[in-house]
Amino acid sequence: MKKLLLFLIAINLTGCSGNYNFAWFSINPFHAQGSSNIEFLIGGLFTTISVSLISLILAAILGLIVTLPKLSSKKSINFINITYVEIFRSIPVLVLLLWIYYGLPSIFGGSLSFNPFVAGVITLVLHESAFISEIYRSGIQAINKGQVEAAKALGLNKTLVFFKIVLPQAIRIITPALLNQGIYILKMSSLISVIGLSDLTRRANELIVTTYRPLEIYTFLVLEYLVLVLIASYFVRKVETKFEIK
Repeated sequence: MKKLLLFLIAINLTGCSGNYNFAWFSINPFHAQGSSNIEFLIGGLFTTISVSLISLILAAILGLIVTLPKLSSKKSINFINITYVEIFRSIPVLVLLLWIYYGLPSIFGGSLSFNPFVAGVITLVLHESAFISEIYRSGIQAINKGQVEAAKALGLNKTLVFFKIVLPQAIRIITPALLNQGIYILKMSSLISVIGLSDLTRRANELIVTTYRPLEIYTFLVLEYLVLVLIASYFVRKVETKFEIK
């Protein structure tokens, strides 16, 4: 069975290499058409970065809010966190995106509808806040309980102890995981192209329709995301070094 599979793959690759006429000039910056194509493709960069940054910021805020019920000693309140996290961690991003963009307007008769940008941000925020909530929880639980008891002994109430003592230290601890989650959001943002958002992926798909050069255009798209992720990873390491996170 394995030999047959390898044989079929080999035939397929051989067929592709024999029939496909490469046209790398279509993404060559020194060629007129290539330069025009690249300019069009890069035009979606701002949208991709905007969606990713806004989603990360809002997901970090919502994730903290969702974490708070988990810190309660009452199981009935804990259930709020557990329900939210389990629901949004279980739904695939693409399915959630389609439901928010196409499903909600159907339920509310069109009175509640979002443009692709807003629908994409809502989707990423809901999905990622569930994961970020768990990141917050792990960071908060890592704080030495002795510090909390000492703060209470000084007369600080629970709210002040949390926001003045626990949370700042927890954020310092979770910074690497939180920033890496931001890189994941950057990659997941490409899914929003299916509902018409003019990001990097959408522009690549539109260009393929007119040029019929899927290999070349998608190769450039791969390089775009590769460069974006590498740059983001570089800054993540810089931030980690600045915070002296070991």
